[in-house]
Formats: sequence, C-alpha cells, structure tokens
Amino acid sequence: MFFILSKVLAFVTLPVIWLFALLLPALFSKDQKRRKKMLIWAVVLFYLFSNSFLFDECMRLWEVPAISENSVTEPYDAGIVLGGVISYDPRIERFQFFRQGDRLQQAVLLYKKGKIKKILFSGGAGALSEPENKEGPHVRSYLLEIGIPETDILIEGESRNTRQNAVMTKELLDKNFHNGRFLLITSASHEKRAVKCFEKAGVPVTPYSTDRYSGPRKHDFDHLFIPNARVLFDWEGLIHEIVGIFIYKVAGYI
Repeated sequence: MFFILSKVLAFVTLPVIWLFALLLPALFSKDQKRRKKMLIWAVVLFYLFSNSFLFDECMRLWEVPAISENSVTEPYDAGIVLGGVISYDPRIERFQFFRQGDRLQQAVLLYKKGKIKKILFSGGAGALSEPENKEGPHVRSYLLEIGIPETDILIEGESRNTRQNAVMTKELLDKNFHNGRFLLITSASHEKRAVKCFEKAGVPVTPYSTDRYSGPRKHDFDHLFIPNARVLFDWEGLIHEIVGIFIYKVAGYI
C-alpha cells in the first residue's frame, strides 16, 4: 500500500500536472475573469518552474554535497548502491542506464581504485506494472560482464523503496560482516533521506553523492532568464524528495 501511495504522490506533485490542472479548466471556463486568472497563474508557474537558475539554487540547498575520490583515504568494506539505475529490455537483451546510473558507475570506479572492497546493490522492482522485473539480478549480470568478481558482488533484489533498501540491506550486511565501514552511494538529491533511513535501520554510513544537479554556479543570460522545458520535469525529483522526507517522518521510517 505504501509503495502504491508513493507512486500516486509522485504523480500529483509534478509541476506539469499543476499546469495542466490550471490550463484545462481555463480552456472550458465561460467566466472570462476566472479564465484570465488561471492563465496568469499558469504562466507564472511555468516561468518559475522552468527557470534553470532558481532550480539550481534550490537543489544546491537540498543536495548533500559530493566529495572527492581522494578524500576516501581508507578503503570501505562495501559501497552500498541504491536502485533505480537501469532498465532491461528483454526483446533486445540490453541494459539501458537512467541518469541515476551514475550511482553504479561511480561505485565501479571506486572499486577499481581500491576505495571499496565490495559492491552491494539494493533494488528490486520499481514499477507497479512489472513487479516481476527486478533490478538486482540485471545489475549482477552487468557487473559480472564488466569483470567484477562474483565474490565482490552482493545483491539485495527485493526492496521497492528507500525504507526497504535500508532494512533489507541491514539483513544482508549482518550475514556478511560482523563490523564494517560502508559508503552509501546514491543521488545527491536522494542522499539526505537515504542516510536517515539507513541510520534508523542501524547501518552507519558515509554518504557519497552522485549525479548532482547543482554544479558550479552559472551566470549566463539564458541560465538566469530563459525558460527551460527540461527543468520543468527536473523539479519532480526535488519535490519527490521533499514530500518523501515528510511522509517517512510521519511513518516513523526516519
């Protein structure tokens, strides 16, 4: 039920849905004053939520800052990579990486450089429509294909949200480590909620943020003033995390 609720909330918190909810009634409204007011609000919302500078600054406040590889001076026992990184198309038998695939790629780099001893991936089925399509086994196949030894791969392939990531990873860690140091590798915007979940589950972790949105500040004219349609959809991730923190607190998950 919680998984379904989270998907519904992810839908209704999309700025593009808010715009649609303003524009559709305006299209059919016979009240000219009401129509004008809804159109004005739609334009204002569109400009605010398509402004690259505003989005970057909000993300900068929210994201957990990234750290340099060189700051990892002693190897961690495992890098814990959270799911949502790839999809698999059985028709052509091919992986496809999402933006969040940077989580897995950064983990591979850290492993190759001796910064982490093992890669632990946590992620099951992320879609309501395909509960049998679990991400974990596909990630295992990918890691094996690129030369990561099977002995250094740990897969938790049943979790469907961040809370379950933490709880089920805890069970896997207890079976494989008496004590250990763990790097939590996930998106910078997701890191805040993820760290809280793992700490609540009894797994102390060090955050290692990936696929950041907020890089060096830009002051180009188009970045400051010109609407960017891509940014309109990028807000989904930030709003999802803000709502997620609130829901997880109410549910007692963090």
